[in-house]
This record gives sequence, C-alpha cells and structure tokens, in this order.
Amino acid sequence: MRKRGYHHGNLRSALIDAAVKLIEEKGPNGFTLSEAAKQAGVTPAAVYRHFAGREDLIAGAALEGYRIFGDLMEYASGKNHNGLQAFESTGRAYLAFARKYPGHYVAMFESGISINRNSELAQAAQNALGHLDQTAAQLTSHMPEDRRPPASMVAAHIWAMSHGVVELFARGSPGTQSPFPAEELLESGIGIYLRGLGLIPPDQ
Repeated sequence: MRKRGYHHGNLRSALIDAAVKLIEEKGPNGFTLSEAAKQAGVTPAAVYRHFAGREDLIAGAALEGYRIFGDLMEYASGKNHNGLQAFESTGRAYLAFARKYPGHYVAMFESGISINRNSELAQAAQNALGHLDQTAAQLTSHMPEDRRPPASMVAAHIWAMSHGVVELFARGSPGTQSPFPAEELLESGIGIYLRGLGLIPPDQ
C-alpha cells in the first residue's frame, strides 16, 4: 500500500479523509485509530505526528467540515436574497451539505466532539453558523425595537428547524419516511415561522 501521507506531504489530510470515510461506514465510534492509519497507508504510530488520538482525529474531520459548511452558508446567504428567500437558500445549503458530506456532518453534529475542544474548531463553527445570525439581523432590522426578536434567537430557531428536517427526513433515519420532500418541509416551515413573527407578509 502506498504511503500517501509521506510521499505527498499530506499525511494530515489523508488521515482526515480516511476518518471521514470510516465515519460514513461505521459511525464515529465504530472505527479505531489503527483502521484510519491503515486506510491512509501509514503506520498507527505515524498518526501521532498530527493527532493526539482518535477523538482528536474526529475533531480534525469536524474542523474540515465546518470550513466546507461555512463556505456553503456564505455562498447561500450572499446571493442578494432577503427575507424568506435568504433563509430558504441557507436551509437548502444545510440539506445539501448533510447529503454530500455525511461523514463530516456526523463528525460535526453526532460524534460528541465539542466545538470548544480547541480554538480553531470553535472559530470555524462560529464563522459557519454566524451567517444565519447575519441573515436574521438583516431581516429583523426594520422592526420596531420593542417588537424586534433577538436576531440570535431567530437564527437559532431556523437552525433547529433545518437540523431537525435533516435528522428526521433527509438522512434516511429508520421509520421516519415523510410524504413530502425535505426541501418542501423546510421551506414551508420557515415561511410559517417568519410569517408568524410578522417578518414577511402573509400569502396573498
């Protein structure tokens, strides 16, 4: 087996790639550090050049995931949309990320690794989720101050809704088949929520 990490100078990246694949196949607790090393083409001892252990490796996968996720959210929220369109766009980006990068998604949200494990991971998570805060702040800025909900609360609600749709209906959870596409569930839910707050006009 060719030792990609040493031959190409990308051992850290090769190990994260291996961890992501193993997380997809076996879950975050279903593989060993030795398996990740074998898949990357190096000895288990070589892993410790970059990671303190298996949890540290999973945290590395989560960090990479938050960076990819952040780029997607930035793109989705930067399309000159406003109101419902802006949140629908970020919601679709959330769904797309979970489907395209399931190993990263699990490392980020289902592995038990805290985003505060290290400053780099915390910053990447804050940057990624901060796009929802910015969208919410723009949407609520025109409201009277005494009636304006905190932007962080609006963002948290939209995030929770997006995450719930992903977990229940977009990732093939057993026994949770939905009669509606995940995108439709999320978009209609966001619309109902924002209209209930008076942030967008009612349907005509």
